[in-house]
Amino acid sequence: QVQLVESGGGSVQAGGSLRLSCAASRSAYSTGSMGWFRQVPGNEREGVAVISMYGDSTCYADSVKGRFTIARDNAKNTLYLQMNNLKPEDTATYYCAARGQLGWVPCNMQSGADFRYWGQGTQVTVSS
Repeated sequence: QVQLVESGGGSVQAGGSLRLSCAASRSAYSTGSMGWFRQVPGNEREGVAVISMYGDSTCYADSVKGRFTIARDNAKNTLYLQMNNLKPEDTATYYCAARGQLGWVPCNMQSGADFRYWGQGTQVTVSS
């Protein structure tokens, strides 16, 4: 089992920045690839960014490319999402997830259904 705990959400004005963190209870060998997803009530969950176990491969949703950066520090068992130039449409609950197995899936085949472990979510609200 892997427990994931997100932090860093909050309220910010458009154009501002936030950094989300996700602390994992086990090492990268247990988490494998990790990612950030977001969801607005009434909408489907959306993949935001995914990073490989060693951080050498990443995927981003088109809507966040150039604004968000995913990173991980395996020495601290922590995943990050740096969010810059935030827009009102970025408002959502953000979830950290871990695939829970080794291996990398190409970006065009990534799916939230492949992620076994999920955090409780952290709210991000961007006002115009």
